[in-house]
Amino acid sequence: MKKSLLLVATLLLAVVAEAQVKHIITSDGVDLYVNVRGEGTPCLYLHGGPGSGSYWLEKFAGDSLEKHFRMIYLDQRGVGRSSSPADGNFSMERMVQDFEEVREALGIKQWITLGHSFGGLLQMGYALRHPAAVEGMIMINCSLNMGLNYRASWCPRACEFLGITDRSYFEDESVPLYTRWDSLITVLNSKDLMWKMGFASREEMDRLNATYGELSSWNGDFSEVAMKMDDYITDFTKASAKVNIPVLFIYGTRDLMIGPEHYKTAQFPEMMLVGIDAVHMPFFSDNADIMSAINTFRKKYGL
Repeated sequence: MKKSLLLVATLLLAVVAEAQVKHIITSDGVDLYVNVRGEGTPCLYLHGGPGSGSYWLEKFAGDSLEKHFRMIYLDQRGVGRSSSPADGNFSMERMVQDFEEVREALGIKQWITLGHSFGGLLQMGYALRHPAAVEGMIMINCSLNMGLNYRASWCPRACEFLGITDRSYFEDESVPLYTRWDSLITVLNSKDLMWKMGFASREEMDRLNATYGELSSWNGDFSEVAMKMDDYITDFTKASAKVNIPVLFIYGTRDLMIGPEHYKTAQFPEMMLVGIDAVHMPFFSDNADIMSAINTFRKKYGL
């Protein structure tokens, strides 16, 4: 009995010791906030938003993920608890370099990435540039083409909620995508309807938003510029056919932000496609479905 208790205590201490906050300084002087928790295959979380940060996923899904993965929760440059570059460089190329510098700083040879929403674009940018570093990808309600997400689902559904019948301005491609998108977000927020685009209820949106108040400060620089940059409105659908690693592509059948049929554009050669009855933010009531898919994927590919 004493030996069993000692073994349990040792294992608990090992897990606690694994949890560590790091500040990794990039080659261009950005202070990246990284929190490492759990044991198993290293898994880099690439958050969406753009600019949503990593804390909320750690809070709502961390306990489940950390049982199987050594989770690396990263706040991207210009986001959350990370600083911004002095030269304003938020390019995809520089973001990808950050990921590599984090991997090297942590002494990881190869890892998987887990992305949500906008994070899918970062996963693609990384996998295409550094295929040897990425063993597999878990994509949850991920975008491969933000412009398509807007045209096929975001714009028409937002206009429906707002009672807008004349969508000509919002569909006018001579107006920058960011401008049209921001206009809809502003009106949705003013009418307290934003939750309908991504959550099962207003209460779930409030729960997620409350997590930002738990942090002492928040950097929002990247969220201000990301959608104005060509790097992040690139169409990665065809390029997905070039990513020759295992991919778990989870899509929500009620995901209005990415679109419930966006999965049809994915062309990954080695893809496990899983549809769940979920909205864009499925980490509350649908977390069990996500973990079931992840565990099947993990076991199939030995991750």
